[in-house]
Amino acid sequence: MEIPRPSDEVKEFFRSVIPEGPDVVVKPMFGNLGAFVNGNMFAGLFGDDIGVRVLDETRLAELGAIPGTGPFGPAEHAMGGYTSLPRDWRQTPERASEWIAVALEDVSRLPAKQPKPRAPRKKE
Repeated sequence: MEIPRPSDEVKEFFRSVIPEGPDVVVKPMFGNLGAFVNGNMFAGLFGDDIGVRVLDETRLAELGAIPGTGPFGPAEHAMGGYTSLPRDWRQTPERASEWIAVALEDVSRLPAKQPKPRAPRKKE
């Protein structure tokens, strides 16, 4: 499976709609970007698509009813629990910001992920 890369413009847009906070971190993931709170991803890029993780079922149904939303990730294996935002929301960043804030709020309630220990380096 080939992983699409986001354009610089989309990366810049993504960073601009991610709220700042002491527990919010944006970092590279497989050539894309992910936004994390307490180690849990709440928003990410897959190519030029922005996906959010909305846990509240009512809000998730509301988001899913908006034209242009859909599965997030590879077509053959979409990421469960994530919904892609309409691409035309780049013209109205407040719409994207609103749903990213919902995802941040939902995911921030999850228990913090503990970092996995690094595997020891092999001696050569």
